[in-house]
Amino acid sequence: MKTPALAALGVAVLAVPGLLAQPASGLPAFEVASVKPSDPHQRFFEMLTWPGGRITVTMYTLKQLMEEAFSVQPFQISGGPHWIDEDRYDLEARPPASSKSSKANPPFSKLPPNDEQRQMLQTLLADRFQLKYHVETKEGLVYLLVKGKKELKLQNAKNKDDYPWAGSAGGGLPFAHGIRGENISMAQLATRLSGPLGHPVLDQTGIEGSFDFMIEYASDDPNSDVIASILTSIQALGLKLESSKGPVETIVIDHAEKPSAN
Repeated sequence: MKTPALAALGVAVLAVPGLLAQPASGLPAFEVASVKPSDPHQRFFEMLTWPGGRITVTMYTLKQLMEEAFSVQPFQISGGPHWIDEDRYDLEARPPASSKSSKANPPFSKLPPNDEQRQMLQTLLADRFQLKYHVETKEGLVYLLVKGKKELKLQNAKNKDDYPWAGSAGGGLPFAHGIRGENISMAQLATRLSGPLGHPVLDQTGIEGSFDFMIEYASDDPNSDVIASILTSIQALGLKLESSKGPVETIVIDHAEKPSAN
C-alpha cells in the first residue's frame, strides 16, 4: 500500500519488476553459460549485452549480478554471506535460438539486459550460486524528483541515438562537483540518482523527452559530500528533490553458495 502522501501524488513505489518470492522453475534459461572467478589482475568491471542476446560480465560480485538480474539498487539487497560483495566473477551466457532475446540487436553494448535476459540471469543465479531469497516490503525514505521554481536548464538532446547517461560533470566521485547528462530522460535520471543517494528516487516532474545538461562548480574540498552536491546540482537544473516516505521492496538473501567449476 502507498502512504497517503505518495498516494496523493499517484506515486508508484520502488518495486522489483516481476520479482517472485523465489524464482519459478518455468523461468527462461540461457542455453549455454560459463561462470568463473575473475582474474585478480583485472582493473575494470562491466556487463555488456550483444547482438543475438549474448551477455558478457567482467569482475562482478554476486550482489552486482543480482542488481542486474532483478533491476534493483544496492540498498534493495540484504543478507547473505560476506563474500557476495567481495568475490568477483566473469560470466558469458547465450540464450537459446528459440528465445526472443536471440533476435536482440541492442544499439549499445552497455545497455542493460532486457526483461527475458534478466529472468535468465535469475535462473542462472539459482542454479550456479544456489541463490535462495525472499522479499520484504518496509516503509522507508524516498525522494521525489519534481520541478523547482527556477528556470529549467535542460537542453533537448542533440543526438537522440546517444547512449543515455548521467554522472559527474568532471572526474572524481559520482556527482561530486556537479552533474552532466546526455540524451537522458527524467525517469532515467531518477533511477541513476537512486544509487548514490541510497534511497529510491521517483520521477514526478511530468517532463517528457530526453535531454543534455551540464552543471559544474568548483570546490576546494576533494571529499565534498555527494548528497549535498546532488541536491545543489539538481536545484541548479531547475529541479528539486523532495523527501517523503513510502514502501520499498528488499531482496533478503536466505542462502547462497560459491559456484562450482563449469
